[in-house]
Amino acid sequence: MGFFDDETEFNMPLEGRVEAIAKVKGLGKYAAEYQVDNLCYAVLVTSEIASGTIRSINTEAAMQAEGLIDVISHLKKPSVPGFADETKIKESKFGLPVFHTDKIYFKGQPVALVIAETLEEATYAATLIKIEYTKEPFEVDFNKAKDKIDLKPAGKERGDEKAWSDSPFYVDQEYTIAAEIHNPMEMHATIAHWYADDKLRLHDKNQGVNNVQKIFSGLFGIPVDNIQVISEFVGGGFGSGLKVWPHALAAVLGAKQVKRPVKLMLTRPQMFYSVGYRPASWQRIKLGADKDGKITGVLHQAKNGCALYDQFSDGITRVTRLIYQFDNLKTENAVVPLNLSAPTWMRGPGDCTGDFAVESALDELSYQLKIDPIQLRYKNLALEKNPETGLPWSTNFLKEAVEKGAKMISWNLRKSTPGAVTEGDWKIGYGMAVGMWNAGRNKAGAGIKMTIDGNIVLQTAMTDIGTGTGTGMVNIMHERSGISRNKIKIELGNSDLPPAGSQGGSTGLSSISGAVAAVSDALKLKLAEYASISNEKFKNAVVTDIILSDNGIFYKKEGEDFLSYQDIFTKNNLKVVEVEASSEAGEEKKKFSFCSSAAHFCKVKVNTKTGKVVVDKMVVIVDGGKIINEKPAANQISGAAIGGIGMALMEKMSVDEKLGSIISNDLAGYHFPVNADAPIIEVSFINKPDTNLNPSGAKGLGEVGIIGAAPAIANAIFNATGKRFRNLPITPETML
Repeated sequence: MGFFDDETEFNMPLEGRVEAIAKVKGLGKYAAEYQVDNLCYAVLVTSEIASGTIRSINTEAAMQAEGLIDVISHLKKPSVPGFADETKIKESKFGLPVFHTDKIYFKGQPVALVIAETLEEATYAATLIKIEYTKEPFEVDFNKAKDKIDLKPAGKERGDEKAWSDSPFYVDQEYTIAAEIHNPMEMHATIAHWYADDKLRLHDKNQGVNNVQKIFSGLFGIPVDNIQVISEFVGGGFGSGLKVWPHALAAVLGAKQVKRPVKLMLTRPQMFYSVGYRPASWQRIKLGADKDGKITGVLHQAKNGCALYDQFSDGITRVTRLIYQFDNLKTENAVVPLNLSAPTWMRGPGDCTGDFAVESALDELSYQLKIDPIQLRYKNLALEKNPETGLPWSTNFLKEAVEKGAKMISWNLRKSTPGAVTEGDWKIGYGMAVGMWNAGRNKAGAGIKMTIDGNIVLQTAMTDIGTGTGTGMVNIMHERSGISRNKIKIELGNSDLPPAGSQGGSTGLSSISGAVAAVSDALKLKLAEYASISNEKFKNAVVTDIILSDNGIFYKKEGEDFLSYQDIFTKNNLKVVEVEASSEAGEEKKKFSFCSSAAHFCKVKVNTKTGKVVVDKMVVIVDGGKIINEKPAANQISGAAIGGIGMALMEKMSVDEKLGSIISNDLAGYHFPVNADAPIIEVSFINKPDTNLNPSGAKGLGEVGIIGAAPAIANAIFNATGKRFRNLPITPETML
């Protein structure tokens, strides 16, 4: 268990990722790669209609297929206590009661599970299942359906509604963004094994093993401790791993039915409707200002698509309450039920979508006022207090980020007149936008096992989804304890380890850093307790009295009252020293508001003949508190910014209105940015700690790298061409 096999030595380089060797050598296992004895394979059969009911399921031919073990459907399946009736289904909040209903909500809905000895046999047998349906009318067109849904208040209204209706300068526009698919490299998979009637082990791709534990405990009415969830390596999530999806429950039901471990791995087309997406959205912004550029009032309305069985709201108007001092503000939202699968959180959820409308409207207003877009933002940024809560920001260096980004992009080269710069067939323009995210911290636990040679294993249930959390933990442990990085191993992503929250919402490192600090202090005190047998000075020692090294322990000063780990372990007859600690936010959350923020700048080239847009240069400056490990941090931000390029220029989940089918449900047909579509993203950090949030001072990075990227690109396109685009993606045909 852990990132290393038993033979791997403690040899982490001073600069590097703790999991790098395991990944390069192929030692790191992803969900579908674990070897389990007596394993069989499952394949999903999915609905061919978008709405209706199942009339019959004929499995006769499939049951004759070679290697076939069993077929599960709503007609034959183990029961799930959490789905016993409609009331329990609603209380479970699971969403789709897979194999517990004959109702069809969307095309591609799982309706049967075929289990066979091999994947090939299961795949073939699945083609033999014959299902008859009773079809019903359906709606998959968000733009048509949204007009039938009324808006509702979203948050407390501020100020006077008339303030924005009488402004001398104003923008009143609508904005739309197409639905987007997460499409991580690793497809979702689950290996389920009931090794006793009430004991379950899961190897599952997810972003939070303790959350998965809790969900299945509730569904099956068994103790949380009877469920082990392992998600050690994750090949990208972007939010798709934050929920427990129907395929995971299908695998669990399959394993219970056949009394053998079952592996179910989604295909790439199944990923498009099985693990969520950023929902399609519509927004209206009415934004007024006086002649000096002070915003007098804002109306922000938003709607997003959702499933009939899962009323998911993306919280699109939330960001409007965060960044600027909008004294007069009204926000409204609504969800639009469709015959599609359930959307979910996708990187920068809600705020990324809402930020596009707000930052586009501000840019449009700046041209009306003939004010530099940067100066317009300076006039309105809420830099002292959170405008929603009134609490002072613990730290907020967004203005500093804007100033730094403007220099790095050479903003002084930008022309205030749109379309003023031409190079051959290309129009050149500059754009910017800002983004913000509430920096959070959840309760998290960590444990340490130390051996006589001074090597330690640092453990937590939290999963590192590729963001460098494990490496950050090593760095924090090193700084807190004094023990060298190459003496520290990491074990993550296993629910048997000290519990921690999910890796999502930019809370991972912020949360676990407190736990690492706490367990490091616990180790010091535990060693001091053992050391007191040999030296009474250690008897009532406090944390600040103890200094650890690779070989032993000092009292107050290095070189004084030294005791080696060899002596401590020998005299106390120890084989291993174990400590565990947890940490969570305290009274500071009542005194301060916390935020991470970013400034996005870009230079674009627009071809006047083909409509092609090239992002020629992109700069992202981030206030994310202390940067624990700069290379993985910069990777996070550049990856997020490239996601913003996808949102702005190419990503779109298309649905056939007549059939209810997702069109181009593969990586060839669904366009997203590749290396050729992006420049080298220039990332820089303010790197000022916020120790009110947690001991490390890290504030979170995952979301702010994308919040602001898309509007910066759209604003640059306007500066280049004079054309204002309010509907994403901006493709060559729409450009022309």
